[in-house]
Formats: sequence, C-alpha cells, structure tokens
Amino acid sequence: MNEQGLTKLKEIGKALRIDVLEMTTRYAGHPSSCFSSVEIVTALFFAGVLRYRPAEPLWPSRDRFILSKGHAAPLLYAALARAGYFSLERLADFRCIGSGLHGHPVQNTVPGVEVTSGSLGQGLSFGLGHALAGRLSGLEYRVYVLLGDGECEEGQVWEAAMASSHYRAGNLISIVDYNKCQQTGPIAREMALEPLAEKWRSFGWDVHEADGHDLGQLVKSLESAAEAKEKPSVVIAHTVKGKGVSHIENVVESHGKPLTPDQKRQAVEEIRCS
Repeated sequence: MNEQGLTKLKEIGKALRIDVLEMTTRYAGHPSSCFSSVEIVTALFFAGVLRYRPAEPLWPSRDRFILSKGHAAPLLYAALARAGYFSLERLADFRCIGSGLHGHPVQNTVPGVEVTSGSLGQGLSFGLGHALAGRLSGLEYRVYVLLGDGECEEGQVWEAAMASSHYRAGNLISIVDYNKCQQTGPIAREMALEPLAEKWRSFGWDVHEADGHDLGQLVKSLESAAEAKEKPSVVIAHTVKGKGVSHIENVVESHGKPLTPDQKRQAVEEIRCS
C-alpha cells in the first residue's frame, strides 16, 4: 500500500475515533475498548479486505464481520455508517429507544450487523457457524471475527478454535485485539494468555502477529491470513487500550467510562492533531 493510501486510512481512523467520542460522551459506552480496535476495523472495512455491498447488506457472497467484543459497538456503527450502510446522522441516535443502535450489536436491527454479540466468548463460535454454512452453500466468502483478549480467557473460545481446526475452516479468520487490559485489571494478572501465539498454533491455526495500530502491517497480515486455505488463521494484533487519547491509554480504570464533555473536546483536538 502506498503512502497516499495509508494517509487516507489514517484519516478514516481519526474520523472513527471522533464518531465514537460523540456517541459515548452523549449516552455512555466503552470508548477505550473501541480505540484499541480502530486500526483493525479501518483495515478491514476501508483497505479492500472485506468484500461487501452497503446497498445489498444481505448479499449472499459478502464477507462476514463479527464483532465478538460487542461492547465496542460504537466503533462498528461508525464504520458501517462511513462505509455507506446508513447515514452518519443516524449515529446521533446511539442507545436511543427504537434506533437499533444498541449498546451491543443486535442482529436485524442495523444493516451490516451479522450477529447479536456482547455476551463475551461466543463470537468465534458464531464465526465458525457462518464459515461452515458458506462451505455447505457453495459460497466463497470469508468470515472475520474480532475477539477481545479478555474473552480469550473463556473456554468456549478454545472449543471453537479446536472445532475450527478440526473442520478445516480455511475461510475463517480471527483477529485478537491484544491490548492486554480487561475490565478488572491487566490480562497478565487476571488470567495470563501467554504464550498466546503458541496456543493458537497448538490448536492448528495459521498464526500472524502485527502492530495493531500500524495499518500497513495489519493489511499485510490480513492478506497473508487469507491465503491459508486448509486451516483457519488468526492475526494477533498488539494494541494499546484507549489508543489516540493520551490520558486514557493503558489506564485500566477507563474501561467502560465515557469522557466528560470537557475531556471529549480535549480528546478531539488531540486526535485531529495526531
């Protein structure tokens, strides 16, 4: 990817962070959990990785994106709006009754939301189901699942990982937002995941690692992951919780806490100047 393309993607990432701030400052949410995933979502939706048609959200051959860490819903809604699924103005209705823009994604309420998520640990199982359904239907779409590192402490994730390898789900790609923080503290203290890459390999997955805020690295890793045909792939994206707003970066206590209006104004200025 050339510098012009990377610059455009970086500007989209800035816009997504500001969209998230507008939504979560008004009606609460999880801005720091969204911010660690911004470049991942930007690479998927705006770097030509995902195949989708906003005017045909149920196009049978579309690639599926499943947000397993459903508390990052504001980021998903912002990406869908900027990808053309619905108007940006609709983001102002986040968490309003009847808007469909729930605090966690709910299937069939917003175009582009593939599954209901937010009960953590379930997204990879949904992803495997979609991947196997595509095989049975003779459709060559890929399924991308964004996992939080905290939910990788749950047994269902590893059961799904084992099943995905067993069934040779080569059209399934998982991305782990490895920001190393969860709601109650650092991952290493609460339930250490290391050696994370070796765990995935031992379950039969093709493993890639990338700086989760380096768009060039992310795109290359996602493209390489898509080349595996006989087994599922995972991209472990090393990220920073709250990335882009200095006073919440790597601050565990910021989990699930919206910024105040004054903090939001300062954060928007910081993002725009970055």
